[in-house]
Amino acid sequence: MRPTDIRSHEYFHKVVDCQWACPAHTPVPEYIRLIAAGRYSDAYMINWKSNVFPGILGRTCDRPCEPACRRGRVEDGNGGKPEPVAICRLKRVAADHKDDIRGRLPKAPQQKNGKRVACIGAGPASLTVARDLAPLGYHVVVFDGDPQAGGMMRTQIPKFRLPESVIDEEAGYILDMGMEFRAGARIESMRELLAGDYDAIFVGSGAPRGRDLDIPGRREAAAHIHIGIDWLASVAFGHTTRIGKRVIVLGGGNTAMDCCRSSRRLGGEDVKVIVRSGFEEMKASPWEKEDAMHEGIPILNDLVPKAFTHEGGRLTGITFEKVKAAYDARGRRSLVPTGEPDQHFECDDALVAVGQENAFPWIERGIGIGFNRWGMPTVDPVTMQSTLPRVFFGGDAAFGPKNIIWAVAHGHEAAVSIDKLCHGEDIRVRPAPEVNLVSQKMGIHEWSYDNQISPEQRYRVPWKDTRITLKDIKVEVELGFDPKAAFAEAQRCLNCDVQTVFTHRLCIECDACVDICPMDCITFTVNGEERELRGRLGAPARNLAQDLYVSDALKTGRVMVKDEDVCLHCGLCAERCPTGAWDMQKFLLDMTHAGPGCRAAPPAPSRKVA
Repeated sequence: MRPTDIRSHEYFHKVVDCQWACPAHTPVPEYIRLIAAGRYSDAYMINWKSNVFPGILGRTCDRPCEPACRRGRVEDGNGGKPEPVAICRLKRVAADHKDDIRGRLPKAPQQKNGKRVACIGAGPASLTVARDLAPLGYHVVVFDGDPQAGGMMRTQIPKFRLPESVIDEEAGYILDMGMEFRAGARIESMRELLAGDYDAIFVGSGAPRGRDLDIPGRREAAAHIHIGIDWLASVAFGHTTRIGKRVIVLGGGNTAMDCCRSSRRLGGEDVKVIVRSGFEEMKASPWEKEDAMHEGIPILNDLVPKAFTHEGGRLTGITFEKVKAAYDARGRRSLVPTGEPDQHFECDDALVAVGQENAFPWIERGIGIGFNRWGMPTVDPVTMQSTLPRVFFGGDAAFGPKNIIWAVAHGHEAAVSIDKLCHGEDIRVRPAPEVNLVSQKMGIHEWSYDNQISPEQRYRVPWKDTRITLKDIKVEVELGFDPKAAFAEAQRCLNCDVQTVFTHRLCIECDACVDICPMDCITFTVNGEERELRGRLGAPARNLAQDLYVSDALKTGRVMVKDEDVCLHCGLCAERCPTGAWDMQKFLLDMTHAGPGCRAAPPAPSRKVA
């Protein structure tokens, strides 16, 4: 194998598994250390720069960082299942315990730059675009059909998970930056908008239409069958305040979990979730399923709805066919009947949460914006640009339903593209991130970070008593970590961004680092092809998704090979090394957003030679 080029920012970025997995690439270990130090405002601002909504995401994020966390790979779990650091809930700690940070937020300049940008929808993607561009002098106009900003964060996430005050606060930070918010202004024609004086248009209108079920009885019992996302929006705005005692929720995603838990709070005494797939195949996040079951809501699997039963326009129940998963030679799954008798469950109301889809009736065809056969816009996944150069998409409107953190990531990329477009630059040339790699050495055996490995298992976020929460849909269920618990949970972080950096010319091949490594992830051996080399390391490196750290040839001709997958970043190798060949260096990657840093440097002035 060739020696690893650690000058490439992607190499060490990939080692910081949580940051690599985060769509917005939030520097997770950095803000967790600040939380441990009680510097909550600083931790909040690091989050705010990258993911924009720390308080919201600290309660609702889909947490792609946590399955990636190496803590879940390297601890023994003390007889239980190894669990990652509670990254998401630590984010909330920063939001809950920060000081007033409004003085640290950027302000829109008095003098605008003459460019106008329209953002359609006031959800997370559009608000991110507005936040990135307004401080640069752009006149940003945000349109939304609802009376308040927030989009799906406000209409589709129940208040017992996300209090309205948190949305008001974090959306307010952005709206106060000097953009123009036109509430209650629904865009009816893209053609008309294009005829306006906008230099760029960003579409962040979400996936506003819930899928329906066209099965017998749907029309006859329509008054008691509700589309999940529409019903949640009606609840959010106070239009719906009660539901029948017996409720069936159809669907296995996070929307279904919000529907069933909301139903319990609005009068549902017998609430069931019924899903066509198996429990493990459900799209809902594991913790969303756990929360629903904690509140006494059963989840029934492998049942496909066949018909709504009704009597005189009143819904009486739903008939289901029992199915099982079958796989073809290519591993593709299909659901086939088991041959068991159909099952019937009684209910007074049904909530259909079987998926969402985009609806763009307001975007006329033939104006230059391409759509695929599923009615989705043709969007460049890197630049977020549509086939009409000055129109960009992001969030659910771009690629279908995902989650808030993906919408934020799309917003950042679209803002970069818009800024470059308005400055006449090639938007396909993306800005490199800012990277720092700094030694943490303070002495022979001392580091400027805490490298001790905490043996504690994941701390549980406390909940308010269900006897209280199930009676009021606005009472927040999770209480959040207090500072003491937050410190203890933060100590579980392995500081994956403090990298083990090896200098081959200083190595005397004494193998002291091999002897002391608690994970056996360092091996000195002859070089070879990667597949063969992985199999003969001290601990075989089986995770092909994580790279090997390979040195230049040493004096004996051997190379140092380190498996980055299970390293604890404990620093013992560097403490034991007699020559300083190993060093612990903090890697900080900061994504470059819209602004001068994302644009090409102006040419240097020419110099005349006499």
